[in-house]
Amino acid sequence: MEIIAQYGPWFIGLALLFGLYMTWGVGANDLANAMGTSVGAGALTVKQAIIIAAIFEFAGAVLAGGSVTSTIRKDIINTAGLADNPEYLVYGMLAALLSAGFWLMIASAKGWPVSTTHSIIGAVVGFGIVGIGPSSVQWGAVGEIVLSWIISPLVGGALAFFFMQSIRKLILNTENPFEAAKKWGPYYIFLVGFVIALVTLTKGLKHLDIDISTTNGFLLSIVAGVLTALLGGFILRKAKRDLEGEKDYRFVSVERVFAPMMIFTACAMAFAHGSNDVANGIGPLAAVVSTVQSGGDILAQSGLPIWILLVGGIGIVTGLVTMGYRVMKTIGTKITELTPTRGFCAELAAASTVAIASGTGLPVSTTHILVGAVMGVGLARGIGALDLKMIGRIVASWIVTLPIAGFVAAMLFYALRAVFG
Repeated sequence: MEIIAQYGPWFIGLALLFGLYMTWGVGANDLANAMGTSVGAGALTVKQAIIIAAIFEFAGAVLAGGSVTSTIRKDIINTAGLADNPEYLVYGMLAALLSAGFWLMIASAKGWPVSTTHSIIGAVVGFGIVGIGPSSVQWGAVGEIVLSWIISPLVGGALAFFFMQSIRKLILNTENPFEAAKKWGPYYIFLVGFVIALVTLTKGLKHLDIDISTTNGFLLSIVAGVLTALLGGFILRKAKRDLEGEKDYRFVSVERVFAPMMIFTACAMAFAHGSNDVANGIGPLAAVVSTVQSGGDILAQSGLPIWILLVGGIGIVTGLVTMGYRVMKTIGTKITELTPTRGFCAELAAASTVAIASGTGLPVSTTHILVGAVMGVGLARGIGALDLKMIGRIVASWIVTLPIAGFVAAMLFYALRAVFG
């Protein structure tokens, strides 16, 4: 308690600095892979993607980031043994933020799309082992996360494969693919609006004290989908057929229809990411602030004041602008060749998988889902359309995320304890 009282302002200052660093990594890696499909498909330039992401990611983080989060320490480690040494929790959360941010910086520089969720969880596990003891780690929860490495990419890939095959049957294999695309396009846009609204209404808006039941959330999501489809249909009517371009590529006009459709998925993915994943970076920050402000009492839950949400939004957008292009390039060009139709299917599949996971409570990674979805659209053209070496590197980076983040966090915990203890 004395250490908390003595160094409280220092702890909050470090938490703010490390929180910005961690959320910078979230933007450079996690958000970048969400926008990579739009860039790789040629629907958006890198500059346009950054502008869209900056607006909708920040809006999602601030408007629908949630008011109260069950902190990572509650779900991953048991803090009962820290009642007499609450400063250990502060050291651990600071170490976790710095460790996860460091790993995300390395991965982003290499262009590896890793999971920010797994980075911070690996860091917290590392702190829990050395700071409290191995028995404090909720190994069952960790096991669920490992299981999600396998399940979420498979689900995302299967849905992307299904959407790609449906486009092939309903649009590409018809006598007039261009007119078929304009006919069916609004229905696909409806799914975008419906799915993203469902995710946001069921997982976000908590900090506004808006409690929406499952039934009302479903009905409101249908309304959002219809409105989105109407807007999309209006835009698609302006699409012009490129007869000259069709001489070289029969479906060039179809891709012209799907290019503006990907703007919908890009905006929706950025908003959903901000509303649901911002807690990866600011959850530990909120934990440090609440522990210091309570004088050392370890609370079961930590509030998310608006200023902490603003910190998360600023950090994420800065990360995307400064280094996000590297991961965008990997997702958009190095796994498989993307066109607007394929990119649209991948983003729609990823959003749908997040919605399904939210309903079942399965802990999943947006990164893993989207990579699986991109693989799914590639697989629709045959295994030869995939860069298996790049996929191998990505999977390897997933496997080493937990142990690396955990080891670095453990070392940083010892360092912080030595400095302040």
